[in-house]
Amino acid sequence: MTTPHHLTVLTGASRGMGLAMARQLLSPNRLLLCLSRQISAELQAQADAAGAPLVQWSQDLADTAGARERLANWLASLRPAEIASATLINNAGVIPRIGPIDECPPEQLANALRVGLEAPMQLTAAFLAATRAWAEAGWPGPREVLNISSGLGRNAMAAQGPYCAAKAGLDHFTRCAALDEAQHPRGARLVSLAPGVIDTDMQQQLRAGDPQGFPDRQRFVDLREKGLLSTPEGAAQRVLAWLDRADFGQQPVADVRDA
Repeated sequence: MTTPHHLTVLTGASRGMGLAMARQLLSPNRLLLCLSRQISAELQAQADAAGAPLVQWSQDLADTAGARERLANWLASLRPAEIASATLINNAGVIPRIGPIDECPPEQLANALRVGLEAPMQLTAAFLAATRAWAEAGWPGPREVLNISSGLGRNAMAAQGPYCAAKAGLDHFTRCAALDEAQHPRGARLVSLAPGVIDTDMQQQLRAGDPQGFPDRQRFVDLREKGLLSTPEGAAQRVLAWLDRADFGQQPVADVRDA
């Protein structure tokens, strides 16, 4: 790269809102790194056609320490002079078996917490450490971390213990990290943002839940039947617009539907 590029790191970019965000982020002026279980040939073709720098990793985010080390090493290989700004978007999440916690298979419970909470914490740690080193060496660019939360992190729901816990933890972790960054003269800005209700594979999974073990199933059926779900593309647009707000980071926990 001969001119500074905006750097964005995005997890969960292979489907749903994550894929929609990746498509909208593609630009000749942006270096986009996507971490997902699968690499998208379609996304790569779109990037090539647009002349947009794109790096895709097939990365199991349940391997949290491995993901952190990989990101740290990659960021250390970059030249800050070629980066105009740096952004991390922790979007990936997993809904395990829907039902009471005692019916959730142990491996699914562990995976949901690793992908939904531990991975964002580990990746944020790697991102903040690397970009703080840039800033301390005189790099002038802004640093932002956007964690994709959920209303379920702020409102309890039966049969959704692991997912609710992961998102609630993500909110509170963001608050803590924002306090840490506020101690630095040029600290990063962080927000944990609920994106609203979106017509994604997760919604399909919720609508397919067993009504006996998931008393709120009809609520999700009604959302679709009444046309109250956002498209992944529309939700992605609103989420990415949040990053451009002048007040980004002033409230570390927010909802895309906030004024």
